[in-house]
Amino acid sequence: MDEAHTPIDAARELAWGGPQAPGAWTKVVRRFRDGRSTVWWAADAVLGGYGPHQAVRLIVATADPATLPAKATWYLATNLPRPGSVRAAWSPHPAAGLAEIVRLYGLRTWIEQGYKQVKDELGWADFQVRSDAAIRRHWALVACAFTFCRHARPADPVPPPHLPPAPADTDGGERGAHRHSATRATVLAPRRPLRPRLADPLRTAATLVAQLVEQAPAR
Repeated sequence: MDEAHTPIDAARELAWGGPQAPGAWTKVVRRFRDGRSTVWWAADAVLGGYGPHQAVRLIVATADPATLPAKATWYLATNLPRPGSVRAAWSPHPAAGLAEIVRLYGLRTWIEQGYKQVKDELGWADFQVRSDAAIRRHWALVACAFTFCRHARPADPVPPPHLPPAPADTDGGERGAHRHSATRATVLAPRRPLRPRLADPLRTAATLVAQLVEQAPAR
């Protein structure tokens, strides 16, 4: 048999005899916060310099090892050593079994979604095309400025009480008697601000973090 040239080739070379004789595959149960669970299968594959005892492992996780469906198969590279391997004794990273790697990778969609929300809140997307180092510096400066403004902001003043609605206008006027709507008496800015201030995004950020914690799709 020719050597594997792609992760798909490496996955197809792994022995599989069905759920009763899984061969090289390990059963992994994925559980979700809504109570659902589904059975996947995972295995360490060998491809070039990737392998279970190499510096980088190639993990294949799929819902069906027989057909390797494109939309339900992951090909993962990780430097987390295999439990019980020689690398696990001296690697700076903790050993991780197949189930743990699948669980961690299953969180990627929610992490990416949360990153997008935070990026939009902090303005990390507001930069022109530039080098990777320049983008990272931009992000660091934005994060530092956000933190500084948050800590330097004074406490919010106590809001003034609501003003009573204005009395109805009964002087007749040029077009006859009419009544003003009470909403016209609403004061949007009761007084001039004491000093320029930034809008506080803290509540929004806290809400986003809470949603990430409580609504993560997998655990």
